[in-house]
This record gives sequence, C-alpha cells and structure tokens, in this order.
Amino acid sequence: MFPPEFIKRLKTQEYIDSGSLLEALGEPSPVSILVNPGKWNQVPGNSVQVPWCENGYYLESRPSFTLDPLFHAGCYYPREASGMFLGKISGDFLRSAENLRVLDLCAAPGGKSIQISDLIGSGSVLVSNEVIRSRAAVLGETVSKWGKGNTIVTQNDASAFSKLKGYFDVIVVDAPCSGEGMFRNEAAIREWSSGNTGLCAARQKRILMDIWPSLKEKGLLVYSTCTFNPAENEENIIWLSRQDESESLRIDVSSLEGITEISRDNIYGYGFFPGKIRGEGFFISVVRKTSHSDSAGFRKRQKPVTVPTEEFSLLHKWASFPQESYIRKGNYLISAACSPAEYEYLAGSLNVIKAGTLVSTMMKDDHIPSHELALSQHIDDEAFPVISADYDSAMKFLGRGEMKHTGNLKGWNAVKYKETYLGFVKNIGTRLNNYYPVDWRVRMDVPQTAEQKIIRWKT
Repeated sequence: MFPPEFIKRLKTQEYIDSGSLLEALGEPSPVSILVNPGKWNQVPGNSVQVPWCENGYYLESRPSFTLDPLFHAGCYYPREASGMFLGKISGDFLRSAENLRVLDLCAAPGGKSIQISDLIGSGSVLVSNEVIRSRAAVLGETVSKWGKGNTIVTQNDASAFSKLKGYFDVIVVDAPCSGEGMFRNEAAIREWSSGNTGLCAARQKRILMDIWPSLKEKGLLVYSTCTFNPAENEENIIWLSRQDESESLRIDVSSLEGITEISRDNIYGYGFFPGKIRGEGFFISVVRKTSHSDSAGFRKRQKPVTVPTEEFSLLHKWASFPQESYIRKGNYLISAACSPAEYEYLAGSLNVIKAGTLVSTMMKDDHIPSHELALSQHIDDEAFPVISADYDSAMKFLGRGEMKHTGNLKGWNAVKYKETYLGFVKNIGTRLNNYYPVDWRVRMDVPQTAEQKIIRWKT
C-alpha cells in the first residue's frame, strides 16, 4: 500500500514507531471541526474536545457539511485536529500581545487563518496569503464566512513579502510538502516519490529565505508541514538557524499525551503521529528571530479615499465598524482590516484581493448591503427586518431559489437560520429577490433526509 522507500526511511527514524504509524494510516481519518466563538456558542453532540484547542471538537462520524446551513453561515469549519495546535502556541507565546501583524503565508483553504484571526483578536491584523488564484478565492470565501473582520487576503508568491522589511510580528508558514501525513488519502500516496521530497525541501528553504526579512527582530516564525520527512522538518529548522541568528523555542507538551518532541542540534520540533494522536501526520516548530531586522516603514502613497460623514451615518446603522476604518474602492465601501494608511502600504507591495469586510456597493444613489456584511460578526442585529427560515427554506435560499413571500417589510431583509445570518433578500413588493452570491450557491440536490445528515448540537 505504501511506497517501499517511504517504509524503509520510517524504520530509521528513532522517534517514530513505524509499525503503529503504518497501521494507523490504514484507518479512516478522524473528523474534527473548529467552532466559531464569535457566532456560535454550542457544542456538537457526541463530540470530544481536541486536547490542544478550546474550540476544536472530534465528531463521531462525518456529516454532510454542504447540506448544513450553519456551515455556510460560518458557525464552524471542518479543520484537521493536529493543525489546531496553533491555539496552544498562541497561548504559550502570544497571550498578552496586542496590535500584532501576522502573516499566514500558505493559507488556503483557510482553516489556519480563521483560527489565527480568533487568537489575535480585533486589535491586530492578519495577512492571509495564497499564491494560486483559484485557491485564493476559496480562502477569501472562508475568511468572509468566519466574519471576524481583521483579515486581509492576498495572492502573492513568498518573494513579494521580502519588500515588507521587519513588518510582521508573527509569520506562519505551513509549507507545501510531500504530504506523507495525509497518506490515509490514496491521492497523496500516488503523488509521493523520494525525488519529490528533495524538491519540497529545497522549495521550503527558498520560502523561508524569502519571508525571513519581513519578520521583526524578536518576531516568531511558526513553521509546519504535514509530512514525517526529517529533511522537510527539523533539518530545515537547523538549516535556517545556520543562515541567521535565531532561537528555537521549546513548547511544554507534558500535559498533552501522544505529541512527540523532536530535539536535534539545539532546535525543537513537535511531531503528531497517527497511532499516538487522534489526527493526521503533522510537524511544527517555533523560532524566534534574534538578529537585527531593518524596517522599511510605511511609504508615503496617495491618500486613501475614505467615507464621508453623511455616508458613514447610514453604514453605522448597519455595522459597528469605526468610521476611520472605511475606505472606498470604486463603488465598493469597505471596512479595512487595518488603518487605511497601513492598507495602502500593503497594497503597494502585494496583490490584495480582500481588504477587510465589504460593507456595501453603491448603485446610482442606493447602498446595496453586501453578503460579507450579513456574515460579519460586526453586523447590527437591529439593522434589518429578519426572515426566520426553517431548514428547507434555508437550503432553498442557499441554492438561490425563490423564497416564499409572506408580506415581509419592503426593502432589504436579512435571512436567519437558528438565529444566525445567511444573507440578504430584497422585498420588491411582489417577490423576494435572492442576493446569495452566485458563485457560492449550493448546487447539490437536497434529499428529503438531508436534515438527518448534519451535525446535532447539545442544547
């Protein structure tokens, strides 16, 4: 089932029990989700909390996420349990930090970014990046559904960030790798070769060198992969420590059963090995930059186009964003994830595809509330008349079907399911126009038993 070269190498790794690991890789993958604390305060039924993540839960079986309105509302996200260890790192090293600038370099499809956005809070800013255009669009959708509002989404190669010297307090690099930790998936096995592991290790070194100048002195680099290969894991951290002054940080995992500490040449890494932990294969290491780092500072650019007071008075009835956060891009009115001046600085070096939260679009003299506003954690609950949808109506709305008109108030109405926002409709008197995004619509047929296939929550 597994490549012979892979098995041979595993047997030489002193900290791996190759027998139990290979046996565990032949079993089904655990199912886990991350719950959005800003939208949903319930616990999934028949679940077990992920030991290293306060809002992470293992499920007994895999539900249908596509058929669950709460998934589309951003109340939770299917997130691999091992990767949720980011929460433990944040608790250990960033507990009292404020006003952080964080980069999630290889961010798609978005599970890390939404967890980071919760961990750093609303006073900090996250730049969430993906180099591949189609995957960057998926990343933007995930961030929008979570609704935190402190995230900028970009689409750039790692080399673009070298221009932002000394800008970031924390950089998370979940590096593209040979994928051995995902060998429960047959596609990952088919794509593996010993030659590819060497190519991955070289690419990872290039990525680390590209982003290193943008990390502040005393800033943290969080490096991770989903592979077991030492050449892509601890050996890369050893290599990095020889390029510039840095300190490998030790994480206290004494209370977390099954996580393996890997120590070599004064560096520390942490291995998550199926058979020992309930999750996929994963490696993570934290490094503090101790060398001097130049800072480019904000370059003076054209002053951003901000929103005048009379327009803000309307937008303020819709959401709790401060006036100084608003920028105008054409007909779009956006609450930027950082100050407008800082946004302009970033946009001077990066291809920004999502500056923060799109609040409205101007059409002639009318403000059209955006779908991102509906999903935002900053929306005002008194701003729009509400249509409460049952399960069937919610799925019809998510498929951009025509909803039943029942004499609702004319104008913009917010559709809610279980007290969470799904989006907007406009009552034009004779019908309700559905404004759910075309590209996000649910295309799957909804069977009569669909409601039985979604997560049940504890009451």
